[in-house]
Amino acid sequence: MDAAAKTDEYDLIVLGGGPVGENVADRAVQGGLTAIIVESELVGGECSYWACMPSKALLRSAQALRVAQHVKGAAEAVTGALDVSAVFARRDSFTSNWSDDGQVRWLESAHIDLARGHGRLTGEREVTVTDADGGTRVLRARHAVAVSTGSDAVIPPIDGLAGVAPWTSREATSAQELPASLAVIGGGVVAVEMATAYAALGSTVTVIARSGLLGGMEPFAGERVAAGLEELGVDVRLSVGTESVRRDEEGVHIVLSDGSTVTASEVLVATGRSPRSGDIGLETVGLEPGAWIRVDDTLQVPDVPWLYAVGDVNGRVLLTHQGKYQARAAGDLIAARALGEAVDDAPWGRHVATADHAAAPQVTFSFPEVASVGLTEKAAKDAGISVQVVDYDLGWVAGASLYEDGFEGQARLVIDTERDVIVGATFVGPEVAELVQTATVAIVGEVPISRLWHAVPAYPTVSEIWLRLLEGYGRDSA
Repeated sequence: MDAAAKTDEYDLIVLGGGPVGENVADRAVQGGLTAIIVESELVGGECSYWACMPSKALLRSAQALRVAQHVKGAAEAVTGALDVSAVFARRDSFTSNWSDDGQVRWLESAHIDLARGHGRLTGEREVTVTDADGGTRVLRARHAVAVSTGSDAVIPPIDGLAGVAPWTSREATSAQELPASLAVIGGGVVAVEMATAYAALGSTVTVIARSGLLGGMEPFAGERVAAGLEELGVDVRLSVGTESVRRDEEGVHIVLSDGSTVTASEVLVATGRSPRSGDIGLETVGLEPGAWIRVDDTLQVPDVPWLYAVGDVNGRVLLTHQGKYQARAAGDLIAARALGEAVDDAPWGRHVATADHAAAPQVTFSFPEVASVGLTEKAAKDAGISVQVVDYDLGWVAGASLYEDGFEGQARLVIDTERDVIVGATFVGPEVAELVQTATVAIVGEVPISRLWHAVPAYPTVSEIWLRLLEGYGRDSA
């Protein structure tokens, strides 16, 4: 085979160079295949430049300051306020100032090729890439094409909204100047995290949440986050919709469904995500452009055996870590199938994404933090599971009281009483993120409660909450 043909033909073609696409390609290459990534923006994707990394960098400085302010002895040493320019500069360092040079070098080290441009399916196992100058290049896959194009922020059809140049998560995480005031439309994770960040940095923030805060989580999570936002000075308006939006020289004017108005320097829309699948040639394989791409648990598109959809674009769980989990399974599977190796596609097998259904952890870096995994009480009951719920006040745990003066929080386990295993867990409180992995392991491993009694938490740590929760289950079930 000549050199030109090798350039155009690969075992695997990946559309999308975010962390999901990178992991699909990397696992396939590690398995012995050749791979190329097609990316029209920055290699590293949404997470690296406009989501996970910059958003958490914006939040962390205020979080660290707050912890110090809530421990006597340390609090007396805190004499100043946040340096907003330094916070932004630290954020910029985590995005490499929106340069993907380092990510491209990593691709080279991993022996993954890169095609800059917009990729579209144009035939069976065929992708045509159009670069910024209009030039085209045809790529052919010997074995598979994986779509990992991610998702976009939704701009709802509110009168006047699209015409005021609203912020989405991209603008909120990459802003170079602090707005005097910010209105946030939405009540999900992006909404509460960015409201937390900008309120802590000094903006006057209003949250407008028609359906409440963190609606898919345990109700107490949204209630505690609402109280935390109000403590930060945020005007939280729940159960009210947005009727119209207009901008003039005074700012953005928002008319709400109760007749009240909000005026702010900028408005952030955080009302959900849509699949980035509108112009990638899905119609060539009989799929609907712009829709979530349905897949089985091996991330394969039904009836199109060479096509995979991995990460946000399949709509299963819109979280970077779950997308990377899917990517590891898909990349390994593509390599195994290509090389004629055994496929492990049973539940919890190496080549499936079973955890998407039962054990997808999530941390909301709000004030207070929310860490959750598995099913809520309502979701478990709706699934027909016989459940017992155990709640405990985190502030009563010795390790928590040592960690922060006046520590406030709540923990909940949802337990399947017929199988005697945990199916869901939620923790709300200062820096509870690190508690969720233990719960994830317990759920994935289906560890019996009787065995969990022998996983003794160190004293005095916040993890002692596990002992208290298990004691609660024992008492309630006695």
